Amino acid sequence: MHIVGNVHSMGLGGFVATPIEIQGNIGQGLPGFTISGSVDSSLREAKDRVRAAIVNSGFKFPDMKVTVALAPAEVRKEGSGFDLGMALSVLIAAEQAEGERVAGTVFLGELALDGRVRPVRGVLPLLLAARDAGFVRAVVPAANAREAALVDGLEIGAAQSLGQVVAWLAGSTVLDGPPEGDGGRPPPIPDMADVVGQAQARHALEVAAAGGHHVLMTGPPGIGKTMLASRLPGILPPLQPGESLEVTAIHSVAGTLPAHHPLITVPPFIAPHHSVSMTALLGGGTGMARPGAVSRAHRGVLFLDECAELGPKVLDGLRQPLEDGRVTILRRDGGATYPARFLLLMAANPCPCAPANDVDCVCSSVVRRRYLGKLSGPLMDRIDIRVQMEPPGSTMLLSAQGESTARIADRVDRARCRARERWRAQGWLTNSEVPGSALRQDFPLHREALAPIERCLRDGRVTARGADRALRLAWTICDLRDGDRPGPDDVAQALMYRDREFR
Repeated sequence: MHIVGNVHSMGLGGFVATPIEIQGNIGQGLPGFTISGSVDSSLREAKDRVRAAIVNSGFKFPDMKVTVALAPAEVRKEGSGFDLGMALSVLIAAEQAEGERVAGTVFLGELALDGRVRPVRGVLPLLLAARDAGFVRAVVPAANAREAALVDGLEIGAAQSLGQVVAWLAGSTVLDGPPEGDGGRPPPIPDMADVVGQAQARHALEVAAAGGHHVLMTGPPGIGKTMLASRLPGILPPLQPGESLEVTAIHSVAGTLPAHHPLITVPPFIAPHHSVSMTALLGGGTGMARPGAVSRAHRGVLFLDECAELGPKVLDGLRQPLEDGRVTILRRDGGATYPARFLLLMAANPCPCAPANDVDCVCSSVVRRRYLGKLSGPLMDRIDIRVQMEPPGSTMLLSAQGESTARIADRVDRARCRARERWRAQGWLTNSEVPGSALRQDFPLHREALAPIERCLRDGRVTARGADRALRLAWTICDLRDGDRPGPDDVAQALMYRDREFR
């Protein structure tokens, strides 16, 4: 009589988690170990890890034909998170472990050769899906316990080793729960008061933070572009509970969660090097696509310093996520769609030689045009605010500190609250997310306020997309001054941010 060991785990395909049933069977035939069910190379290698972990934990690996099947077979499985479940299915089938407590429980974890349970990525989205699927308990690696504790409605057991889990199944021990406390705080964000001068750029970032608008800053090196960018997350409001879980889940899949403070409550700040590839920026890799920089910056800031040094194809790859707030990547093992609702902040020098003083530039006019010409028209049409920064005067550098992050953040938070209340019924969080059709039909402006946009459309100085973006920007400017509805001055200022030559 054959005994089949049934254990449940969770599989992650992109950002979608699926319950996986692991069945272990011991039958007649030549001794061997087979794993079936559309598995990738890391799972095929699991045979050696599982066998060694079982033996080194003091159990006997069956001297018969061992088959482990992962169902449903049509779902592609990858990663080492099934190791613990496969080892338990074999031990239950070999009658070396009890099987009664596995009902309603999911098991996650990679096994070391000595039987230790090692951490895996993607625990948060896996357990959220497990809870929704009706599971009531989860056994996870001890290193993932803090992350697992973020999921309400699941009893969490932190496992140190395979032997400890087998003892728990037999009822002879109790698995530790998640450690108490938050494990520390995220590193502090530099204060905006450190930035002296650059009032125009500071106000532009305040408007961008209030509405989630994209920004391009140009100016000579050493003028404060990077300094301002690093302080932008400090004036953004903390993430709402739902946003926080979503952002944390993305970083969990990417494997970038801090071990002692897994819950991300501060808007992320992602600043890839200007040599970043298309795959690293948008996501991808072999097999199933993993999240890239645009997704890790979800609900935060993506800062592209020296953006003119990036390849044109890499820059144009941003057009879809900027428009849709998500990125879809197709790879060999299927497609994956990740959220990518970020604030894009780009910084560039005016030319390749980039002297501190513009009169010392040795670049021809053709070279200067070609340098910033890598930023294509369709990409620039999605940039709401363009700031030309100038060197501050010597007296400005000796003056008092600028306005603090706390004061700016207070104004930004009030503006965001106004926008959130206005769009509550539709579910939008910032003005930049609102479709142009909703602005025109549900919240139309007076004819007098629309006159500057109509004039720019008639002259061909703004596209239809640009007109919608100018309307969103005008609503943000209105929110910052606590206005009820944008007027002609708000619309004119929005157009000036998009085109510095607008009058």
